Amino acid sequence: MKKQFTLLPKIAALSVMAACAAPAMAQSAGDNIIGAGWFHIVPQDSSSGITGTGGLVNGTTSPNAHSAVSNGNTLGLAFTHFFTDNIALTLDGGIPPEFTLYGKGTLASFGEIGNAKQWSPALVAKYFFGDAQDKFRPFVGAGASYIWYSDVHLSQGFQTYAGGGSVSSSLTTGTATASLSSSLAPVLTAGAIYNLTDRLSLGLSVSYLKFKTNATITGNNSNLSAPLVYQTSITINPIVSFVSLGYKF
Repeated sequence: MKKQFTLLPKIAALSVMAACAAPAMAQSAGDNIIGAGWFHIVPQDSSSGITGTGGLVNGTTSPNAHSAVSNGNTLGLAFTHFFTDNIALTLDGGIPPEFTLYGKGTLASFGEIGNAKQWSPALVAKYFFGDAQDKFRPFVGAGASYIWYSDVHLSQGFQTYAGGGSVSSSLTTGTATASLSSSLAPVLTAGAIYNLTDRLSLGLSVSYLKFKTNATITGNNSNLSAPLVYQTSITINPIVSFVSLGYKF
């Protein structure tokens, strides 16, 4: 009996050592990871000239009336589900970033001409290299993002101009509004996860989205018989960096 009790601590110690020696499963089939971090969005933007009616476009077209889109930063959230040890699907979202639109070319003198919030949730399929127990796991992926805009505003100076000031300097009481079209954009991404523990991980990814939006500007002035309507196309094509902390459950 004494010998049996003497062996129990040794058996327990061996069990603990065996458990510690077993590989920790970092990401494997059935796992879910929720991540939070920071999105940094850098548009690779360009714009077409403006077409429409009114003095803003000198009759019908103004090929040198351009705009540029600012960079954006916002809090990002991501949910990833692993279907196998290597294949996963990620839903990206977060707080919509606000972008500022600046005039270029013949619109450069206005400086800031407007701003808007961009909503762009994305669904991305990813392939993770390596084994489930690896600490460092690079990945590549592809998917799609649906993009739309809210809180679209034009600066007061640009409203006055588009709302009649472009026709005559005496028409200073006009207003203008803008609308931006929605779009479906392809997403390409690459990155890596580094596992700090079996539950916690650091993530870094760089993604590229290809899309453009069509902008319609409508100017109104009680001294004019009809609204002034202008249109332009803005190509955005942003590069998006995402640094995040993930928790597996």
